[in-house]
Amino acid sequence: MTRSGSRRPTLAAIAQAAGVSLPTASKVLNGKDDVSAETRARVRRLLEEHEYIPVGTRRAAAGQVVIDLVFTALDSPWAVEIIRGVVDSGVQAVVSAMAHRKDWAQTLVRARRAGAVLVTSELSKADLRLLERARLPLVVLDPADLPSPDVPSVGATNWAGGLAATEHLLELGHRRIAVIGGPPGFLCSKARIDGYRTALERAGGTAHPELIRHGDFHHEGGYRAAVELLDLPDPPTAIFAGSDEQALGAIEAARRAGLTVPREVSVVGFDDLPVARWSSPPLTTIRQPLDEMGRLAGRLLADLIAGTPPRSHRIELATELIVRSTTAPPAR
Repeated sequence: MTRSGSRRPTLAAIAQAAGVSLPTASKVLNGKDDVSAETRARVRRLLEEHEYIPVGTRRAAAGQVVIDLVFTALDSPWAVEIIRGVVDSGVQAVVSAMAHRKDWAQTLVRARRAGAVLVTSELSKADLRLLERARLPLVVLDPADLPSPDVPSVGATNWAGGLAATEHLLELGHRRIAVIGGPPGFLCSKARIDGYRTALERAGGTAHPELIRHGDFHHEGGYRAAVELLDLPDPPTAIFAGSDEQALGAIEAARRAGLTVPREVSVVGFDDLPVARWSSPPLTTIRQPLDEMGRLAGRLLADLIAGTPPRSHRIELATELIVRSTTAPPAR
């Protein structure tokens, strides 16, 4: 291992020179005490000799790691829950909504922060190469598409959530069940609809194409899709919406159509945002632990910045059916 004015040694290279594993070198770097005194002294000597600095580390005045928290957009209360969790993880985050820009990856590199959590971001091969060349530690939260196996990601059990929502409606006696997914290209939307399909097939039914719609995860998308569904010659008696906002849009569509929720049409959401408890009527939904997802993503990134490899590159947290007042047996 040689020093160079243009190349900073990696922790892996220092571990190799010291004759120890990368996790052992990481323990020494982070002050863990389950390393022998001799090994600790050898690794520390090499860290000092090569003036090792964790890749990209920048710290705030209070000594906290500063990261970028990048959203596709900041137009939903969903984002607030994620932000709360990331901040609770102990890192300090600079929040931005620029993943929809073509140059967002270059903007991240120029910011020279310690690392980044990318939320529902589509990470292209070109973006990934750019960020890898910059040696910027990354964690993807709720990835929009299938993440690279080399990039840690945190999500929820979306398929199981779609299954649970549909099974709940089937147990109530509904058979004409519609689904309003999110954008068709989003991984989480596909998984929720796949769970919906599986529940229907297990019950001996089929997913009719006219009952499968796509929205934008927002009120307007749910409202427009529900208007179309409720205007069918044989409308659904229940709607599984792929987000709480879309569910609230569907409830408004039912109200304007002169239908009562849940007596004439049942509605299930997905997220369990704080507003779900206060809607009228309170919303039955699938809870995904958004704050916990954010907290875990922040901790994973902090570990990467410190040189600690993740135990798993793909983590999915459990979803849960929360039954409130927007679902009931069908009236017809």
